[in-house]
Amino acid sequence: MQLPQIRIQSQNAQIQINQTAGTQTIQQPQATQLIQQPKAELSINRLPSKLSIDQTQAWADMDLKSVSRRIAEAAQNGKQAAYQGTARRVRQGAELMKIENGGNPISRQAQQNSQGAPKQFNIGWIPSAGSVKIDYQPSQVDIRVTPRKPIINTQAQKPITNYQPGAVDVSLQQKNQLEIDFVNLKHHGINFEMTL
Repeated sequence: MQLPQIRIQSQNAQIQINQTAGTQTIQQPQATQLIQQPKAELSINRLPSKLSIDQTQAWADMDLKSVSRRIAEAAQNGKQAAYQGTARRVRQGAELMKIENGGNPISRQAQQNSQGAPKQFNIGWIPSAGSVKIDYQPSQVDIRVTPRKPIINTQAQKPITNYQPGAVDVSLQQKNQLEIDFVNLKHHGINFEMTL
């Protein structure tokens, strides 16, 4: 017995995809930078030191005096002697005016006028201590500094970009197909039979 059959053969469609990758290059040029450092301003003012030595008193202690100083001292000693002599004469004259009071002022005054004051001397140093006077003024230094800020100029560079986009190519590699076959297929009608 032969059974009717339907035979179907199909073939799927196939898609072909070709892809080209995109490329991108990036270059970054270095930035340019300029730095300048101005010099700082420096000013120095200095007053020199000063040393003064006065030996006048030391020379005077050794009796090495200037003429003007000897004249001034002689004048001063003369005035002092005149004042002392005047005072002594006034005092002695007052004593003689009161001679009636007793006490023998004439002999006492004669003894005072004939004898001077007793001389006194102790250990001495020539020249005397501290007779040389030293004055020292140290130097003064004034330093002034004015700093300067650096001058910085920076210029940035933009990146260089090159981009090529990728591509996708889609095509039909194989078409779809469908085949249908009939085997042993008969149609029975009224008073007839037909093979399909």
